[in-house]
Amino acid sequence: MPDFIIETTYHLPVFRRRTYEAGTLDEACRAAIDDDSWDIAEEDFDSSGAIHITGIWDGAHAAYAGPPIQIPQLFDEPVQRRARHFEILLGLLKILFDDVRAARPPSFDWLDRSVWAIARGEAILAGDPDPEEPVDPPKPSHVLVSLQEDRVRAAITAVLDIDPNFKGLRPEAVTDDEVHVACLSIATTMDFSDMVGNAEFQAALLAIRSAHRRLASV
Repeated sequence: MPDFIIETTYHLPVFRRRTYEAGTLDEACRAAIDDDSWDIAEEDFDSSGAIHITGIWDGAHAAYAGPPIQIPQLFDEPVQRRARHFEILLGLLKILFDDVRAARPPSFDWLDRSVWAIARGEAILAGDPDPEEPVDPPKPSHVLVSLQEDRVRAAITAVLDIDPNFKGLRPEAVTDDEVHVACLSIATTMDFSDMVGNAEFQAALLAIRSAHRRLASV
């Protein structure tokens, strides 16, 4: 059987407690960070990090003498796996933000990558290997209604023009924060289940009629 040299590591926290005189909490924290003196340092074995692999070499005496073997991500330090995955999630969030800002639906490629990223994140939290097989993407969904704050702003002007209960209130007196909070309230409390159920039923009928016409023409 082949021999491998495996280098394992765990990080041991070292701490110190020192008093700093400062005008503010931020200044005290900055002074503690910039303090280079560790003569009163203590080791915290109870809070040591997870054991992880930091080097692999093929052969019994090959450590640092030959090229290292790539470490399987499963055996990397958990905090590093999470940090690298953060970069992936941040990239996906940027793509989604650009689509939302441009009022575009997310691409299927973005959905595929996001499904894999979710599965990988769950694997990292569970201490499992990264998912190797393609993860089945979710079925496409469709937005029926979009509540737009600029259109709500226009509706405020229309309401104030005709409703005597708010006589004297100018449209500009309603702040953007009030419009935003009102939209969030409607979006989270208004029941759209009947509307969605009816749309699903109509879509089902339309798909059935399309299949019926297609098969009847064969």
